Order: sequence, then C-alpha cells, then structure tokens
Amino acid sequence: MKVIFLKDVKGKGKKGEVKNVADGYAHNFLIKQGLAKEANNANISTLDAQKKKEQNAAAVELAEAIKLKEELEKISVELSAKAGEGGRLFGSITTKQIAEELQKKLGIKIDKRKMELADVIRTLGTTKVPVKLHHEVTAALSVTVKEVK
Repeated sequence: MKVIFLKDVKGKGKKGEVKNVADGYAHNFLIKQGLAKEANNANISTLDAQKKKEQNAAAVELAEAIKLKEELEKISVELSAKAGEGGRLFGSITTKQIAEELQKKLGIKIDKRKMELADVIRTLGTTKVPVKLHHEVTAALSVTVKEVK
C-alpha cells in the first residue's frame, strides 16, 4: 500500500515522502497513529500544493535576506566605550550591544545569536562583524568603536 508520511518514522520514511509499505503496517500502525495517510490522487495533489507553497515561502525569505544584506553592508554601527592606553577597551563590546544599537538607532532588529563574532571587540576602531541572515546569505556589518571623552 502506498502512503504519504505525515511525520518522520525511523527506518521507514521522512515527512512528505510517498512510499510503499505493507498493508497491515499501514492500516494498523501508520494511519492509526496519524503518522501517514493513504496516497490517493487527492492526497498527492494536496502534498504537491503544500511543497510548492513551502518553496515559494523559502524564495521570499531568501529575497528578503539578500535585501537586508545590501542594507546592512551600507551602514556602520557606532558605539562608544572607555579605553585605556593603546586603544584597549575597559571591558568589551558584545553582540548584544551591537544588536541593541542597531535596533535603537536604525530600527533594524537582528538577533544577537546571528552575529558570528569569534570573540568580543576589545579595541577601538572599525571591525567587520559577519551576520548570518539565511543559510545562504551572510552580511558583513561594520562596527566602529570610539572612545568616550
């Protein structure tokens, strides 16, 4: 019997797959537990429509990420901090501070966890901070740290 998996079933199939399984297994376990449904023409066309909808949503998400990347690479975030000799900061600048400054000054909301800063910023000057906007799109945000007078 052909079934469409509604959820991942270990060793049998993943969500959205159409596979042939034993009739008894399909009726007594998969369909009864809500893990699969029978693969008739109506259910297959519904599955195709759902996949097409997900692809369109993914394309829109990618386009938005590319647009945001272009916007982020044009701007520079400026932060102020106390510094000692040689431009070394007392404390550090974290991704949380960068995200808050972006939100406050420019109205762009980006999660601090998407900023892939290897280590916190501890010196004055400009630093390029990679921001992962999408699994295919990474922007380089310019962060300038100035000394508080």
